[in-house]
Amino acid sequence: MKLKQSDPQVFKIIKKEERRQQSKLSMIPSENFFSIAVREAVGSVFMHKYAEGNINARYYEGNQHVDELESLAINRIKKLFKLPGDWDVNVQALAGSNANLSVYLAVLSPGDTMMGMYLPDGGHLSHGWSYDTDKKPDPDNPVYLGGKKKVNITSKIFKTVQYKTNPETQVFDYKEIEKIANKYKPNLIITGGTAYPREIDYKRMKTIAKKVGALYMADIAHEAGLIAAGVNRSPVGIADIVTMTTHKTLRSGRGAIILAHKDIIKKINRAVLPGLQGGPFNNNIAGITVGIGEALKPSFKMYAKQVVKNAKYMAGELKKYGFELVSGGTDKHLILINLTGKGIFGKYLARALDIAGIVANMNTIPGEQRSPADPSGLRLGTPTLTTRGMKEKEMKIIAGWIAEVTEIAKKYTQLDFEKFQQKVKNDGRIKEICRGVISLCRHFPFKD
Repeated sequence: MKLKQSDPQVFKIIKKEERRQQSKLSMIPSENFFSIAVREAVGSVFMHKYAEGNINARYYEGNQHVDELESLAINRIKKLFKLPGDWDVNVQALAGSNANLSVYLAVLSPGDTMMGMYLPDGGHLSHGWSYDTDKKPDPDNPVYLGGKKKVNITSKIFKTVQYKTNPETQVFDYKEIEKIANKYKPNLIITGGTAYPREIDYKRMKTIAKKVGALYMADIAHEAGLIAAGVNRSPVGIADIVTMTTHKTLRSGRGAIILAHKDIIKKINRAVLPGLQGGPFNNNIAGITVGIGEALKPSFKMYAKQVVKNAKYMAGELKKYGFELVSGGTDKHLILINLTGKGIFGKYLARALDIAGIVANMNTIPGEQRSPADPSGLRLGTPTLTTRGMKEKEMKIIAGWIAEVTEIAKKYTQLDFEKFQQKVKNDGRIKEICRGVISLCRHFPFKD
């Protein structure tokens, strides 16, 4: 029996979500839309099979085809990311944070020091985050050592040191990062994050790590697809370990990939199982395998190039409307806006845009002094818009709508959040923009 007949309630919710995705402009940089082939693989009979262990070394019987599938995934990943001959792949981690934690369990001991990017400047929770509730961090201090509130498990197990972006340029100051590394002598140095719009000098970071005797892990969760397509530089063969998620710019379903030298991968395999997980999600691996196959095609390179073109063009248009962009622009797929001078902050503007049909997210910015529940920034991205087939012409239109919504919404920011939402919903021009968004989406529907 099909879902519509067996569970009409869930079927109805799914249909509502389908309509939402088709009729709104998703600009969250960590989201994308997968092909029907990827979704078919994820929904396949591989979800029925338990497969603890690795290829040709499973604890359960009946895994011949799981081995075949995982081998195909690994071989495709090696080809796509141009792995050196002495590197290997783990594709079993369920998500990016799981992948990162697996690496830490493999190469660190409890109490060791890990050094990553400061979370409010664009880093990630899984790179070690904690804070104090009773005091604000010093914006002039280039290093952050955390606080008593251990938010992420990494800060409970390891000592965490975080480097910040330069307060003037809002990009990495590699000389300062090297000073911090020399002082704190971390066992592992990490790059990557959720809201850093510029490329990273992987060779420089590797040099710093080598000087202090640390391993270097590049987390490329956001830009994995751009790196695979050659439009952003690659850390493969430079960093000791590379981790990534598969659902952002790589557009390959949900899951994670870990790349490293074969000796390190052996340790990581044991950290994944039995260290962290039981059996892998074989159906997710099936989706990843299909998505990587798509990424090996010439059309994916064209897609990735357009993602960056769209982001750069969008950034230029937003600057024309007086938006202040963190670091002045972007090299990748994401844009981070500093709203401090706009009379409205992240929580209110993100909701107003969503009401108008443009889905973005509130975000902290470098030097953030506001609460993460209503931070100073807004984060935008172009992966999903580009998947729809949109190009520079559409970026210009959307940037204009974002500017209009900002000007309209800021008139209502003195109201509490519930009343603010009602005012925005009832605004005549917001309704017109929403209709414009729906019309644009109809011209660029998601294609299966």
